[in-house]
Amino acid sequence: MAPVITATASRRGTRPRNADTATVHRLPGTPMVAAALVDGIGNTADAVEFSTVAAQVAARVGARRGALLGILAAAEMAAAPPGVRVEDGVAVLAVASEESGTTSIAWTGDAHIYGWTGTQLVQRSTTQTMGTWLRVWGGTGVTLHRDDSADETVDTGTAAAVLDDLARAALGRCSIASVPYCHITDRLIILTSDGVHTQTTHAQMEALVSLFSGAPQLLADALVAAAGPDAEGYRDDATAIVLAITPTTH
Repeated sequence: MAPVITATASRRGTRPRNADTATVHRLPGTPMVAAALVDGIGNTADAVEFSTVAAQVAARVGARRGALLGILAAAEMAAAPPGVRVEDGVAVLAVASEESGTTSIAWTGDAHIYGWTGTQLVQRSTTQTMGTWLRVWGGTGVTLHRDDSADETVDTGTAAAVLDDLARAALGRCSIASVPYCHITDRLIILTSDGVHTQTTHAQMEALVSLFSGAPQLLADALVAAAGPDAEGYRDDATAIVLAITPTTH
């Protein structure tokens, strides 16, 4: 058996509400532990309610049916008839088995899942933003159209930096064909909203994981606290979930 210790931390950014939700669900009578993080799009009361319910759905279904179906179940919360606009969000889900020590993960959008190798912090998910897409497929130049300024043609790297905040995927725009899914065997797994990993550097995060790898709650708290404001004073909501999977010795 490999007991799973979990910890969560979250703090509101500079906007009035915290639209991030972290939920952990242990399925009674089984070795399954699911951790879901949903970052609601927008900052309305409806966005907060959406992220809360969607995270519960993802975690509860995920513990029963696996990470992929957990994400797809949460995606139904953003379903609506054609032409009707509803709340949406991005999500990551990790479902660990205390029996096998293996964790299934699935995601949509720009929240992240990391694994700690003991010496390195490795991003196990892929970032589904327009910035990431441009770095892979964008060619040599991109014309940016902005409502408040004239069109501007810039190199791909510059355009990608501008569009890193624009998610290419979300719960309301995902399907079984577009949600990545895999299994990982890391003994320490970290889920973060973009308010953590875009407002700290990877090196800063890695240093914190190295320092607090044996203390899940201290690690979650430290990752959230480290996310500072940008040059204009803006801070996004910041949320982290830590899963520590510790094999028992006989």
